[in-house]
Amino acid sequence: MDKEPITVTGLKDLKSELEDLKNIQRPKVVEAIAEARSHGDLKENAEYHAAKEQQALIESRVITINDLIARANVIDVTKIDNDGKVIFGSTVKVQDLESKKKISYKLVGQDEADISKNLIFYKSPIGKALIGKNKNDIVNVNTPSGEKNLEIEDVEYI
Repeated sequence: MDKEPITVTGLKDLKSELEDLKNIQRPKVVEAIAEARSHGDLKENAEYHAAKEQQALIESRVITINDLIARANVIDVTKIDNDGKVIFGSTVKVQDLESKKKISYKLVGQDEADISKNLIFYKSPIGKALIGKNKNDIVNVNTPSGEKNLEIEDVEYI
């Protein structure tokens, strides 16, 4: 069983989702199943089948989250001395050397990655290219949309 790195925020979010699934979503689905059962014949009862499918999805997610929490290796970068090196959990400010566009990424675990929030998986092409590099380094990244050259302008442990 391999440990998976996760940020403090990521672990908090997982625990919050687990509580929601167990205490709010699961009881709603059980109620929906009971309601659908009361309508009679279950073979042709679409509401019953939809509720059972939803229940299976919830139970699957609960198992997944419990597994993630059990394997979590929580890394709190705020407790690590910042030496300018890009590590898991650090926030990296980079500039695309071609477009001059500046962007900030936080390197996180797979379950907390969300590109719309600039949270990128540390094993993604950009994440792999940045890990271990230092402030002011130039990084060449092969992404699905083509090659990018990025300059690391700042590394924060926040």
